[in-house]
Amino acid sequence: MTENVHSSYKITNNTVALVPSYRFDSSTRVYETKKDLYVKQPSLEMIKTACLDGFANYDGRREAAIQTGAKRKVPIAIYPNQDIYAFPTHSPTHFDCHWLFFAHIQGFTSPKNQPRQSIVTFSNGSKLLLPVSTSVLEKQMYRTSLCILRRNQYWEQSRRIQ
Repeated sequence: MTENVHSSYKITNNTVALVPSYRFDSSTRVYETKKDLYVKQPSLEMIKTACLDGFANYDGRREAAIQTGAKRKVPIAIYPNQDIYAFPTHSPTHFDCHWLFFAHIQGFTSPKNQPRQSIVTFSNGSKLLLPVSTSVLEKQMYRTSLCILRRNQYWEQSRRIQ
């Protein structure tokens, strides 16, 4: 079965995860709530493009998230007004980096006898095996939660001042 490979992809609220594609004809496998697709565009490029679509740049979003204390594997507020936040499992430039979209994560567990891997369950019931421990995912979920909390506090204070 031959699947279409798309040249680019626009992140939406249906985006669940961006994972490395180990196929010769694509860079990223995109998991959405109702389908999966292969894309030539690298995942970091998709993230950067989405930030620009939201009238910010990746470096600015990254610097804002660093204010919460994260120095590496920083979560990114892609479209904060739509509650679209993503975090990397590895350095964003690492080949095995997976980007997970916070709002779609229902939970995660560690497979038996494989402490350096995790199984993530998404809101649509799909599961994905990841090459990182559950402690890495817990830390990334915490960092992303902190970014969301700080952003919401900032906007709430801004509204009170007006």
